[in-house]
Amino acid sequence: MNPTASSGTGAPALNRRTFMMSTAAGAAGAAGAAGTGLASAQEATAPPAPPRIDTRVVINGQPHALQLEPRASLLDVLREQLGLTGAKKGCDHGQCGACTVHLDGRRVASCLTLGVKADGCAVTTIEGIAAPDGTLHPMQQAFVDHDALQCGYCTPGQVMAAIACVREGHATSEAQIREYMSGNLCRCGAYAGILEAIRDAAPRMRAETEAMEGRRHA
Repeated sequence: MNPTASSGTGAPALNRRTFMMSTAAGAAGAAGAAGTGLASAQEATAPPAPPRIDTRVVINGQPHALQLEPRASLLDVLREQLGLTGAKKGCDHGQCGACTVHLDGRRVASCLTLGVKADGCAVTTIEGIAAPDGTLHPMQQAFVDHDALQCGYCTPGQVMAAIACVREGHATSEAQIREYMSGNLCRCGAYAGILEAIRDAAPRMRAETEAMEGRRHA
């Protein structure tokens, strides 16, 4: 049978091919219309973006005026908005310590700290602990001297936690150092070097602190 033959009324005869083509075209048109309607409905019902909150914070000695989403973590603010990628995103649950920074001198897991909570505070990251002339912080130098790193991913958090450990007065014995550094994990197992680095840097840090105090009261 000729697929283009006409019916007695002059219209093209309906055959399997034309039926399938017309059905597919109709279905595609209906799907497109439904998709457009669904997208419009989703746009109409989507919740509005949360308002950003004005946040003023001093980071590594530099003042910053930021507008932050209420749910943004301090870690994401540092890494994604300010380009300070020293603090690492490890577990994102506050369990590995790779994101450790100092907030008003106190060590915190920045992945669990809301950025807006830093309003009016001073934040110090690994990028801000060396001297202005580039001289490494005593703890950084001790990590180098004692080979207290392997892959280096956890090292910024380890250094920041180690500095806090000494300043908190928790580096007076090997057992104490192990206890107060237990929140910082090293998947490469460089714990022996980390321990020696802290024991080496602690007296130098104390001496520097005493010298600074002496200059203040001079």
